[in-house]
Amino acid sequence: MGHFIPAIETVLPLFLVIFAGALFSRTKACSGHWVDILNKYALYIGFPALIISSLMQLEIEKHAFSNLILLNSANILVCTLLAFPIARIFRLRESVKRSLFLILPFTNNAYLGMPILQNAYGEEILPVAAVISSVYLFWMFTLTIILLESSGENKTHPKKLIVNLLQNPMLVSVIIGFLIVVFQVKMPVYIGKTLHLFAGSVTAVVLFSIGIFMGMHKIGNITKWSRVAAIALFTMLILPVVFYMAIRSANISAEQLKATIIDAAMPLGLTPYALSVQYNLETTLIARIVVFGTIISVITIPLWMIWVG
Repeated sequence: MGHFIPAIETVLPLFLVIFAGALFSRTKACSGHWVDILNKYALYIGFPALIISSLMQLEIEKHAFSNLILLNSANILVCTLLAFPIARIFRLRESVKRSLFLILPFTNNAYLGMPILQNAYGEEILPVAAVISSVYLFWMFTLTIILLESSGENKTHPKKLIVNLLQNPMLVSVIIGFLIVVFQVKMPVYIGKTLHLFAGSVTAVVLFSIGIFMGMHKIGNITKWSRVAAIALFTMLILPVVFYMAIRSANISAEQLKATIIDAAMPLGLTPYALSVQYNLETTLIARIVVFGTIISVITIPLWMIWVG
């Protein structure tokens, strides 16, 4: 209990912002259009500024990211492939199986994970968090899109996948940040201060957006939430435990291990929900997993912070 209270106090301010967004949404003070606008600000301005400004402080020779990338990639691939045996064992219909391609491997490691890691461990962990988020984005917009399109009516277009990747602002910002570090580009002071201003705004914006999204969705029949709870607990507790046991002795720093496991234990994010709408998947199920997972993460994330130190 002595460690749990400080952990709760670390994440509680962030979840109060989410609660404020849900409250504003429920009282009709804001509409669903806000989610789209705030998310676009975060995606195209806030997070790129945060990623670039944090990577600019990085001393590349002191950080080895190859193992970090490989371990997170392996976890994503394994979780994705789990959709096939799970669908067979539980005799799930095709749309649910395709939804699992999004539900099992992908967490809200950007919109929720980066603010929590920054609040808990300081700005020093942001470069690691940025790399992890870029790994998740890469696999989501390559492997997952290929699986969704190949199992549906549409055909996969490699050129389209490459264009989607190169147009993703967060992935592009990681590349720009590393190029600045590798080539030791000296940015003017006013550029750095501008990036810092945008970076400082993104946490409240994205968390408020999550809250609005949660407030938009009705609770509905409570009995239908049993499957939602089972899936959320499986992805936020069981899978991260297995992952942690597998990599706790891996050749990565303690900082990278913390960020990797906490990110893997995050609730489902808004991007999988957006893709579920695009590909006509189980949108209600995915929306409820986002809502339920975000609510219980108030407790689960502090527990994970205690476990990984």
